[in-house]
Amino acid sequence: MVAPPDNDVIWARSLHHSHNGSPGLGGVSLGVRDGEILAVAGPRGSGKTTLLHCLSGQLVPQQGEVWFNSVPVHTMGPRLREQLRRDRFGWIAAEPQLVPELSTWENAALPLLLRGVSHRAAKKAAVEWLERLDIGPLAKKRPHTLLQSQRQRISVARALAASPSVIFADEPTASLHHAERAQLLRTLTTAARSHGITLVLGTHDAEVAALADRVVSLLDGRRVTTVSLPAAPDTEGRSACSLSV
Repeated sequence: MVAPPDNDVIWARSLHHSHNGSPGLGGVSLGVRDGEILAVAGPRGSGKTTLLHCLSGQLVPQQGEVWFNSVPVHTMGPRLREQLRRDRFGWIAAEPQLVPELSTWENAALPLLLRGVSHRAAKKAAVEWLERLDIGPLAKKRPHTLLQSQRQRISVARALAASPSVIFADEPTASLHHAERAQLLRTLTTAARSHGITLVLGTHDAEVAALADRVVSLLDGRRVTTVSLPAAPDTEGRSACSLSV
């Protein structure tokens, strides 16, 4: 194995993975610099989710290497990878992944509580981020009583409250309307920059990709130089945008 560059917090080499015989990744290599906002862009089915799952330790690639801060993630056992995800990584999915029995603040505080942080400190951190995301008054509500956009804000608050080194966000605003997308992304990217959090965004939306410091384009599980991305789904009269890297 070759150790990654010192300035890359995440480094991957020659990742291959298939799903039930269907190719997901075909030799993808990339590095993510510390504190960088990186967009992994491509149309649906291009391998973005598989790549983010491999980079975050949720999935072990069938071939290739993944390193976090010069530590090989691909050789870790399930327990160590789970600990890494809990302690150092945040995850935001396209659909809110909330525990229905827990309140808003409990969902946002969950990673901290699982780490063993005190109930009081975990609640304080969670509520602070819920307030920044304009859902502080909903702290005691259950997820089923909230709007989709409010539930997704809880997912963002949960990722930020844990003070991770890296947040992986897989199409985090795909299910939201344009105005809600813009507000959520502004909060997420501003928070990442101000707190020195590395942010890896998977997206098929040209407007989202444009917010990143750098764009890596995928097509059919491989890195490509350019990729055509559509405009936001509810934005009329806009043509596809070609991104070059």
